[in-house]
Amino acid sequence: MALARSTGRHRAPGRKTRTSAGFASAAALATTGVVGTLAGPALATDDGSFAADAGSVATPDGGVGTATTNSTDSTDGTTAGATPVTMDAAVTGSTIVQTARAQHTLTAQMLSAHSLSDEVADQAVIQKREALARMEAAAEARRKAEARANEIREAKERAAREAERQRLNAYRLPIVGSHVTTDYRAGGSQWSSGSHSGIDFHASTGTPVVAVGAGTVVEAGWGGAYGYNVVLKMNDGSYTQYGHLSSLSVSVGRSVMPGDQLGRAGSTGNSTGAHLHFEARTSADYGSDVNPLAYLRAHGVKI
Repeated sequence: MALARSTGRHRAPGRKTRTSAGFASAAALATTGVVGTLAGPALATDDGSFAADAGSVATPDGGVGTATTNSTDSTDGTTAGATPVTMDAAVTGSTIVQTARAQHTLTAQMLSAHSLSDEVADQAVIQKREALARMEAAAEARRKAEARANEIREAKERAAREAERQRLNAYRLPIVGSHVTTDYRAGGSQWSSGSHSGIDFHASTGTPVVAVGAGTVVEAGWGGAYGYNVVLKMNDGSYTQYGHLSSLSVSVGRSVMPGDQLGRAGSTGNSTGAHLHFEARTSADYGSDVNPLAYLRAHGVKI
């Protein structure tokens, strides 16, 4: 005959009750943080016993078991009967594994997305730097091109100035393609001074007579024995004279350049035939003449 132990609200639970509660607690701990809502806590009954929430729990050997809570009748000390709670451990384990795999996959995807984001950001920085480098290279190329264009323009301007300077300083024959027929200082009674104060160039009447260099007209008109004549003050301070002209093309005060027409050859004044009388002087006064051949040659004229 079994002995009945007194029951009461403050009586310690029996070994079977403690074991059942332990299994329930283990099952609850196994699912904490993953599927915490799958197993509920044991609930205390009014008489001091515990009943598990709906669901199943795993047995210690990993099989499918039944968690029970026993209550002892408060009057006669007998067990009032167990309340069965069934939990499918296999389903719970599968859920835990699936959740872990899902978390692992999500973590991997997040890491991959972060890596891709970093790669895209790095690529954007590289592209920006490359674009900036291209812009700087293009700006440098434009600067060099502009500098080169300026150099070319300046060189052309210098060449043009030099050409103009040479043109202004260039000397030529007073009659193109002509030659000397009477030398400087030639003697004879036909000259009032007893000698020729210039040189004579062969020319027919009407042949253009041009300035041998750049200068200003200081005399243009009748010159006595010289007939119609033109006197130029050259840019270097010397003077040149053109006599026996048949007509004049310039007037006093006009600036002329090398090759500008002064008039046309003739035989006016003290002359025996059409020709050009050419003199070179150090001043505008008669008697300051110098050798015209030496004068022209000193200014680069081949004669």
